[in-house]
Amino acid sequence: MAHHKSAKKRILQTAVKTERNRYYRTRIKNITKAVLTAVGAGDKTAAQEAFKIANKQIHSMVSKGFIKKTTASRKVSRLHILVNSIEAA
Repeated sequence: MAHHKSAKKRILQTAVKTERNRYYRTRIKNITKAVLTAVGAGDKTAAQEAFKIANKQIHSMVSKGFIKKTTASRKVSRLHILVNSIEAA
């Protein structure tokens, strides 16, 4: 257990940041899953709408500093390839 005031503050700050990061990690998983579900169902319009939302949300997380720009680009690129694969099939 922390005894110094600064150590107690760090514990509180870490708890807040952990909760915030957990929320955003879960959000990324859920918006990705929405795109994957639409692609799996073969619904092109639903997949495109889900992709638009995912693209916007993922890039907004970059501006907030939760994920790196290259990570976001990789995730969006892979989702975009999946959405485009519906047209080819």
